[in-house]
Amino acid sequence: MAGKITQTFIDELMNRIDIVEVIDSRVPLKKTGREYTACCPFHNEKTPSFTVSPNKQFYHCFGCGAHGTAVGFLMEYEHMNFPEAVEDLARHVGIEVQYETNSSFTPKTQKKDDSLYELLAKCDQYYRQQLRKHPQAKQAVEYLKQRGLSGEIAAEFGFGFAPPGWDNLQSHFANSADKIEKLISGGMLIKKDENKTYDRFRNRIMFPIRDRRGRTIGFGGRILPGTEEKGSKPPAKYLNSPETPLFHKGQELYGLYEARQALRDIPRLLVVEGYMDVVALAQFGIRNAVATLGTATTEEHLHKLFRLTKEVVFCFDGDRAGRDAAWRALNNALTVMREGRQIRFMFLPDGEDPDSFVRARKKQGFEAEIDNALTFSDFFFSWLGKQADTNSIDGRAQLVALASPLITKLPPGVFSHMMRNQLAQLARIDSTELDHLLTQNAAKPSSKSENIHATTGMQPAQAKRSFLKKNFNKKQPLTPVRIALMRALYQPSLAKDAGNPSRFNDLAIPGVELLVKILETLQAHPHLTSSAILERWRDSEHGPHLEKLVAWTPELDNSEAIKMEFLGALARLEYQRSEQRYDFLLARSNQGELSPEEKMELKELFVHINRDK
Repeated sequence: MAGKITQTFIDELMNRIDIVEVIDSRVPLKKTGREYTACCPFHNEKTPSFTVSPNKQFYHCFGCGAHGTAVGFLMEYEHMNFPEAVEDLARHVGIEVQYETNSSFTPKTQKKDDSLYELLAKCDQYYRQQLRKHPQAKQAVEYLKQRGLSGEIAAEFGFGFAPPGWDNLQSHFANSADKIEKLISGGMLIKKDENKTYDRFRNRIMFPIRDRRGRTIGFGGRILPGTEEKGSKPPAKYLNSPETPLFHKGQELYGLYEARQALRDIPRLLVVEGYMDVVALAQFGIRNAVATLGTATTEEHLHKLFRLTKEVVFCFDGDRAGRDAAWRALNNALTVMREGRQIRFMFLPDGEDPDSFVRARKKQGFEAEIDNALTFSDFFFSWLGKQADTNSIDGRAQLVALASPLITKLPPGVFSHMMRNQLAQLARIDSTELDHLLTQNAAKPSSKSENIHATTGMQPAQAKRSFLKKNFNKKQPLTPVRIALMRALYQPSLAKDAGNPSRFNDLAIPGVELLVKILETLQAHPHLTSSAILERWRDSEHGPHLEKLVAWTPELDNSEAIKMEFLGALARLEYQRSEQRYDFLLARSNQGELSPEEKMELKELFVHINRDK
């Protein structure tokens, strides 16, 4: 079920990892009895309802329904995919991931990515050396000094220099066809039609782009003024690495790694438009700035930012282009906005950028402007208000028409409710009537999965949580199968006392087949934990059901009492099995089809069933 990573490895990993340690490093936990608690990182709350069980290696939020293993937590909290989460946990405990030999994603594939990281790290070091040693680096150093940047800040952000010329990098590294291919794959070389290659970055100040672990995954290069190559068209002022196996500009933010290194707590993050803005602000002690990489802010960017802070401030030029960019950012933020999160918009005076503005106003003046930034709702309604005259009925109807498709993208909650109320006030319409109109005008999705997303405004992970909460948090009768599964998942060692699970194979009641498989798995692998069982069934139809059952915790952690409940549930299943067998034999008896042995069995079952009633 785990796919390309071996099941044996995942079992071993789940035995070695401590979910308390994994979560506590990201969300501070407090010990409360047998478990640990915190305010849930997946929804806004004041009273902790998020619990982590060291016994089950499982987390569960009683508020929003979020739950899972250490792997699931990283997938949800860090927005990793399954292999990334497993690899992260493996590094944490110091073991190497094992892959299936018949899988397309073999260790060779992993080594290919690792070697690409190593190659980009070497390119990073090369550029830094060139800034210190290359004869033509003096102009780059002078430019940085003119911008008022210190050697310390340049070293912290890893500034480098790509010398002029077409083959510096490939001459230094590409001593084989394999190296050339890797440099092309990493975005460092450009391949011509005639299979010739040349350096992508030339005569530029280099800014390494780092991922959350500090690894270099790409570069940005700023052309040196007056150094354009003769006979060529004017180069781009800033040049980024292209999309590569390691670098995806819609997911990465320049300066985020450095901000996390500089600040233990990040109450707000400032999104600016360029590398030099981030660095200049850091030079003046404003260490919470990041920049997008040649693209508008995406939902993925915002998810990444809101994992670290509750407030994001966009900083744009005050001209028309800056306000248009701010409106695009607001549109991309609609699906992630909810209570507990704040987005604001800061517009600089004409002719100013963050670099020039912070030099003129210094840290205190710049931060005062941040404090005065427009709120999400103020910018939203002021922008639309300029397109609709609310002094007329027609204008107010136009405002509703413009705002409705945007407001319906907001996740349900207090913030969405208040935005609707504000629109109702501006349009001078009853808020209940407006809600009815918004619901009536909502586009009808074409599929069930789209319906969840469109009607809730949630991202897939949120929608899945909501769906599970609605469908599995309903009180269901505690059948013997459910009781046996809950006790076995809470205390996996009980499986050894279950006897031969296959005796229930012919029992025709829901869930028995799953119970048999889990008991057989635990008997064959007695070292498995509850979380390992969940990972084995992650991609099956039973996965969500098992996660719900694992959330169960006894009022008193009495292993002997839990064992008696488990064995009692199996005994009731055996009784149901006897009843089903009795009914089957009785039906055949009425048709006169029983053998002497079956007649004897029918009598014994009759005595057994009536004795136990």
